[in-house]
Formats: sequence, structure tokens, C-alpha cells
Amino acid sequence: MPRRLLAASVVAFLTASTITAAPADAILPALRDPGVGCTAAAVGYTPVLQLTLPERAGWLDKELPYTLDRRTEVGSNFDRVGYCLELNGPDGPQRVWTAMEPFSKDARNIGLPTRAGQVTRQRVDDLEVASNVPNVTTGLGQTGYLEMWPNTYAEQTSTQVANTSPITYDVDDSPTNGAYGSFQVSQVGPTRPSNLAAKTVFGINSFTQPADVPLSLGIGTNPSGQPDWTFAGNAPRYTQRKLTAYVRTSLVSLSEAPQDRQLVPRDAANGANVPVAGRITDPNVTEVQLRVSSNGRTDTYSSQARDFRFTPRINAALQEYTFELRALGGGIERVVARRTGVVSGDVYVIQGQSNAEAAKYSGAANVEESPWLRSYGTSTSDGQISGADRVWHYATGDVTVQSGSVGQWAIRMGRRIVDTYKVPVAIVQGAHGGQPISFFQRNDANPDDLTTNYGRLRTRLKAAGVISQVRGVLWYQGESDNDNAAVHVAGFRALLADWRADLGSATRYYVNQVRTSPCNNTTNINLREAQRALGDTDGVVLLSTNGLPGHDGCHYAYLGGYRDLGDQNFAVIARDLYGGPSAGVSAPNPASVTATGSQLVVKLRTGDPLTAAAGSAADFRVVGSTVTVSSVAYRAGGSLVLTLSGPATGVTALIYQSHNGSGPSITNAVGAGLLAFRMPVS
Repeated sequence: MPRRLLAASVVAFLTASTITAAPADAILPALRDPGVGCTAAAVGYTPVLQLTLPERAGWLDKELPYTLDRRTEVGSNFDRVGYCLELNGPDGPQRVWTAMEPFSKDARNIGLPTRAGQVTRQRVDDLEVASNVPNVTTGLGQTGYLEMWPNTYAEQTSTQVANTSPITYDVDDSPTNGAYGSFQVSQVGPTRPSNLAAKTVFGINSFTQPADVPLSLGIGTNPSGQPDWTFAGNAPRYTQRKLTAYVRTSLVSLSEAPQDRQLVPRDAANGANVPVAGRITDPNVTEVQLRVSSNGRTDTYSSQARDFRFTPRINAALQEYTFELRALGGGIERVVARRTGVVSGDVYVIQGQSNAEAAKYSGAANVEESPWLRSYGTSTSDGQISGADRVWHYATGDVTVQSGSVGQWAIRMGRRIVDTYKVPVAIVQGAHGGQPISFFQRNDANPDDLTTNYGRLRTRLKAAGVISQVRGVLWYQGESDNDNAAVHVAGFRALLADWRADLGSATRYYVNQVRTSPCNNTTNINLREAQRALGDTDGVVLLSTNGLPGHDGCHYAYLGGYRDLGDQNFAVIARDLYGGPSAGVSAPNPASVTATGSQLVVKLRTGDPLTAAAGSAADFRVVGSTVTVSSVAYRAGGSLVLTLSGPATGVTALIYQSHNGSGPSITNAVGAGLLAFRMPVS
């Protein structure tokens, strides 16, 4: 018997059944030729925009000369978007129809983008394609990818799409500052990696170039030149160039629903309630039905109320959920919304300068990427592109300032959490290389200011629905503060206060003590000592970057650098938030220094055993005397014994400065090096 559930004010019914999914890379049976005007494929759709494409456009910042424009009438009342591109040239009449889930809730956003900030760069599901062009893969149930913007763009890939190239203009390119114009729909594999080739369905380009530049357009993949028709300049070869945009009118208006690939923060009961709510808008619809599927099981919720709200629960596990909302009534059975890849898990923020960005300097981290690692938006410093990217992505480690970029050590840390604790992880990275602490501050008059680094990160966290549920913020910055401890500490405390106000009291904060400040300088100690003191005064957890042999004086290789840093950050996070091991995890940190004869004894804060490599004495400096440190040895119980070249008479302080690059270090069980310090000698 069905089990009766009460969801808000709506009575819902739950049943369970088993479904069989098609293989991940399967393409459903081919559709027919869409027909002249795409009339055969566009059944059930309403034309909203129609545009005769000229040979040359010059449409930057201009309203387009649509011969049909019903966007105001349609508003947000649609649940699918379709396009029909018709060309007639030397190869005869060519046409393509493609339809997909809506990528915007506003019909004003479905036409060609001609103004700054009109950027769409995302996957879309449930793509259907019909065409009479031979190299276009027709069918239903495909995965699509959209690149729609007025900008110029570069070949660099975001790596969100499998089987694309960073050296050609194809399915996955990167918008840049400038005017060129891209309006492209592509077919891509549903997974990363994928067995399916990434292919252009159609491309219309160069429409925001000056008016003397021909349009570059085509259906399918360009057989010569750039695959997505960039720089083709071929519009004059066609006598017909017509684009029509369609929508399918909604039967239901949604007010709450997850996004594709969304991570919903887990609660204390190790899961999350995911609301799906809205209103029936078509009088012929008598019931809405929500099907939530995962691992072969489908739970079905039903409501006959005009205003409905379901709150199905999902588990925080390596388990994806599909949400499918159906509208039912006399002669009606339609899927009105479908969201895939929804998970529940934990959220982390990475912030700082270039060592928080953690770009690929030497060695790749892409082996750490996982379908269970997600991110939201992009870390770009372009406020317009940042504000337009309000989509969940797969987290990537090797590319920077792209949709889903999180950095090499963050992707390693996240993968360790996923593999060890079997929970999905979202990482939102807001780092920006080469910037002082002032760059990261909040504009208190407008905290969501997209011209500020703080505003861009804050709005991403808000739009993702995670701002109050961030488990940890991991900070790596200070090289560009050039050893100015007072400025750095004042800036960090202001930033920390704003984080605590915006993120809430439950978030933990972690500070990676910089290796150098500025880059390549390990003799300066003021800023690093001030960072070390933050652990005592400001309620943050200190991590060390000393002991990493892959250091080049400023940044790190992956092996011996960012990979190890990810492991060390993971070890501390695991201890604090997952009940992981505590022995040998804390960054080695001195408590006191005392002088006895010709020795200095550094008492450590924990009894964790350390390894003092031969030659590590060279990284110590003695203040107040001309003696030097000849050797260093670990003493069981938590001390370092430093032997001096003579009596400790007059010694007032001891400095541990570490060193650039590889070399002998003092490390704990997880490889974390002794924190840099300056301490008085008693």
C-alpha cells in the first residue's frame, strides 16, 4: 500500500518502484528531418523570435532586427527552448532543429546576446536534435553545451566537457574581454570522461564584430577550419540565413527546484531535504507528480493542490539523484522539469592569492577529478562574466579562472575527503594571484559588489544556496604583502570578521602560513610570525607550507608541492571535521625556547615525533650573538635540541626561516614542516 506523506500544506503520496536507465553514453533513436521551417520537429512549440541573419551584422550593444518578437508576452512561461537554423547555399537547403531544458527563466535571454554580461556557458540536459545535415547526430535525450556571449573568446578549455581541445575553437572555449559574438549549441558526452565526441550542432559567430566583418556560421562541425565555425567568414555563400527561437509553454510554474549537478549541504542527520515547489498554471492539469530516482529506486510524490511543495530527502553519500516533475490531466502527461546529478555533501571555500589558485605549474592534477567533486560559478575577476555564471559545475584542478576551477591542492584535498569518507564535496574558490590583503576586503556599503573579489565570492555562495553552510575556509595569502605584518594582520582580521558575519559561527577557518613574503625571500620573518600568532589570538588553525620540496621560490609543482599540500590540508580537516586521526597532523609549532650552555631547546606544542633531516640546522638564525646552529635533533616527548657553535651567552631570540626549493627540513608524520617563527630565548 502507498504511504501517505504530508509535505507542507500539500498531501502527497509516496510509492517506490525500480527503473532501468539507459547506458550513460547511449543516444536514443534518431529523429526525422525537421522539415522546412522545422515544422515537423517544432510541434507543441511556439515561435518567439525570428531573425534573418545578414551577411554582416555589427550588432554590439544593439537591439536586433527581429521580424518576430514575442519575448515580453512569453515572459517566464516556458519549460523548454528550441532553435531552428535554416541555411541555403552551395550544398543546398540545410536545416537543424534543437531543443533543450531552459537555460534561463526569462525569454529575453534566449536570443543572440549583444550586450556585456549576457554570457551563457553551461551544460543542458534532455537535448533533442534533428537535421538533414549528414554529420549532425540526431536523437533525443542527449547532453548539450551552450556558448552564448557577445565577447571575444580564446581556445582555452574549461575542461567541463570531455574530448575538447585547448588549441582549437570548438565546443568548449573561454570568453574574454572584447567583442566577437558566439551563439553555439553543441552535443557532448554526459560524463567526464566520455566515449562520445564533442560536436557542434550549429554555430552563429562574429555578430558583434564591426559591420564590415562577415558572419561565421554553419550547421554541424566545420569540416575545414575551426570546428565551431569561428573565423569562417562564410555568410555570403548562403542565400538564406534564418534563425527562429521557440518555447514550449509551461503547465507549471516552479518557485523552488534544484539545479543539475547541485550539491545540497548535508545536515546533522547526514542528508538534506530538497524542496520542489510551485503552482499549476494550466487549468487542464489536475495533478503534479514528483519522481525522485537513485540507485534503481524511484520514490513518487503526488499533489492535486494548485500550490504544491515537496521536500523529499536525499542521503549524503556517493549517490546521485534525479528529480523529474510531471504534469497530469485530461490528455496530459508531460515532464515539465528534470534535474540530474543532485547530491548532498560538504562545502569548502578556498581563498587567497596564486598559491590558493594553485595553477598547473609542473605536473597535472586532473587524475584527482571526480564526479563527486563539484563547484559553483567561476573565479574570474570579470564581474560581468562572474555574475552571469550561476550554474553548478564539476570541480577541476589544472585550469584557472574557469567555470569550476578550484586549484590543484584543493582538488587533491577534496578527492581525499570523497575517497575516505564517501561524501560528495563542493569547493568554491575565489582566489586571485599577485594581490595584497586589501584586494580581498568587503565593500561594506555593498557586500555583493561584483567589482570586488569579496562580492564575487559572496554572491556565488549565496546563489549556490550554501553561504550559511560552509564547513571550512582555507586561506593562503601574504606573499604580496611584502612582510608587512601590521597591514596583513589588520586586513586579515577585518576579513575574518566579515566572513564570520556572512558565513555564520559554525565555519572553521584554516590559515596556510606562507613559505615566503615576498616570493623568493625566506629571510623576512615578520609576516610569517604574525600569521603563526593568529592561531593563538584569532581562533584559526595554522598549517605549514615548509617541507614541500616542489617549491620554486614562489609556487609549487604538483608532486612534492600542491599534491602534498592537499594531503596535509586534508589531514587537518579530517581530524577537525570527520573524526580522523590526530597524531602527527598538527603543523609543528614551538611553545618556548630556552638556553642551556651551548644548546637551545625548542619545546613544541605537541609530542608528535618529528624528523630533523641532516642539514636542517642551516635554516635557523640566532639573534644577539655571533654563534650559529651546528646541528638539530628531535628529542622524544616533543622538543628540538639545537647545538650551537659556542655558548648561548647573549642570545635573545631564535628564528626558523625555512628555505626556498627542496632541501633538508624538519617534518612530522604527514610531511608538514616546522612553522617559521621568531621567539624569545629564556
